[in-house]
This record gives sequence, C-alpha cells and structure tokens, in this order.
Amino acid sequence: MSGARTDIEAVEAANTALYDAVERGDIEALSRMWLGEDADDPDDPEGGEGEHGVRVVHPGWPVLTGRGEVLRSYALIMANTEYVQFFLTDVEISVLGNTALVSCTENILSGGPAEADGSAGPLVGGLVVATNVFRRTEEGEWKLWSHHGSPVLVEQDDEDEDGPGDGEGELGQGDIEL
Repeated sequence: MSGARTDIEAVEAANTALYDAVERGDIEALSRMWLGEDADDPDDPEGGEGEHGVRVVHPGWPVLTGRGEVLRSYALIMANTEYVQFFLTDVEISVLGNTALVSCTENILSGGPAEADGSAGPLVGGLVVATNVFRRTEEGEWKLWSHHGSPVLVEQDDEDEDGPGDGEGELGQGDIEL
C-alpha cells in the first residue's frame, strides 16, 4: 500500500471520528481532535489565536478563532441538541504534504427534547456542505485545523405546497429540507 493511500485512509478515519464525537456529545474526544491541544502560547501556530490558529464556521455563525472559542461553540451545540446523526456523502479527500482537505455533504438528522409524554421530540433534517482541513502533527496524527459548514437550500417537491414558500416548490427564507 502506498503512503498516499495510507494518508487518505488516516484522514478519512480522523474525519469520521470528528462526526462520531459530535454525535456522542463527547467534548473531550472532540478536543483531542483539534490542533494545539498542548499549546501554552496563544500565538502557537498549532492552535492558538494567531494567524495560523484553528478556526470554525458553523452555518449562520461568524468565524470563531482559537481552541477556546472553537471548543465552546461545539459544547454549546452539543448541550442544545438532544439528538444528532450525520450521514456523510460526496466525501472527497486530498492530501498534500502535511495538510489534508476533506469536502463532504453532511446530511444531518437532529431532534429536540423529548415530548412531555416521553416520546421522541421532533426530528429535523438538513444539508450542510462542509470543508475540514487537517494538519499532520510531528507525532504523525491528523488533527483538525479548520471546519467550515455552509447550509444547502433544497427545493421542495411540487406536491408539498402548504409550506411558507411562494408555491411551485420554493422554500421560504431559512427553510431547509432533506
């Protein structure tokens, strides 16, 4: 097996681990996946808040820079999401030296708190196109450097005309459908 194939497989495993940690609500595992875990200097290029620091853009959020802000954002998302599951499609991985780029579509199924009678809360689906950038550490591990997610608007079927759009399969502002 070639080194390039091995790198792609390792990056794919790191990318999958990211989504698994979010699904489980495991902030400690998620924290270990980001660069700069052991950084003492806030200007550390491996994850501090300098020009090379880690960054995240969640759909509808501003750019968040630095490990503290990035991890707080995930903790907030996890604390306010009762259930989330990712089905990744269109996964493309490129590796160049010690940097890897992953693009994919996050097909997301999420749910709110349980109903008063104990039944599952409402489930909502959404599509997000994501770009994850990884860097190889000196120890050879692939760690996240940046995550950027952008929502995808999908047209509704013509038979679903009771929604807030103007009819003819249009979505209302902010509506996302699988």
